[in-house]
Amino acid sequence: MNTTRQNGSLYTHIQNKIATVEFGHPASNSFPSELLARLTNELNSLSKNQEVSIIILKSEGEKVFCAGASFDELVAIKNLEEGKRFFSGFANVINAMRTCEKLIICRVQGKTVGGGVGLLAACDYVLATEQAAIKLSEISIGIGPFVIAPPIERKMGLAALSELTLDATSWKNAYWAKEKGLYANVFETLKELDDEVQLLASKLVSYNPDSLRAIKKVFWQNTNHWNELLMERAEITGKLVLSDFTKNALANFSNK
Repeated sequence: MNTTRQNGSLYTHIQNKIATVEFGHPASNSFPSELLARLTNELNSLSKNQEVSIIILKSEGEKVFCAGASFDELVAIKNLEEGKRFFSGFANVINAMRTCEKLIICRVQGKTVGGGVGLLAACDYVLATEQAAIKLSEISIGIGPFVIAPPIERKMGLAALSELTLDATSWKNAYWAKEKGLYANVFETLKELDDEVQLLASKLVSYNPDSLRAIKKVFWQNTNHWNELLMERAEITGKLVLSDFTKNALANFSNK
């Protein structure tokens, strides 16, 4: 059952050295700041947990994977400090995923927008259903995917990032995302997806944990500057969200 909590929910279940982290929010699994902070802290904790070898990230329900950042919080931003703090939420999560000592598998059951696409790109291995289309709509409201651009470009390339960013009103289907490298595989049904996620996690758990930690470091080489980079990007977005263009765009969206 989906959560009804205003600030969302986050649950972790650990079994056989596999930690399954499930987040949810009544607004299409979007992320208010509090939920982003909880996910950041949970990933940092699991990184050091000796009882965990692999992490599975998933969201509640059978439809939308993640609708990005909280729209209510976005429209409530009044100054640069609030804006930078708001957009640093995804920066903190991405950096926690990047530096986490455990490999992260993502299970994607449906559509993903904005910051959620950044989360997908920051995972080490992503499996999805045919319903898992993606979209970056930020530039259409006068901002841009500045914070999430680095992981998306790293995973999918500059051409795919550009296409997603500039074609901001179009959904790219799951097979497009697979072709561009975001998804490792796409399945017709949820059952097939869940079976493959568990099979992969079980295989990885049987491998040498020192080897898994070492290969994760290799995957994320040359990203040590991201702590500073993503915060700089958060400040850029924090300024743009205060513009008249963006305020009007958000107001028009709210009135639809």
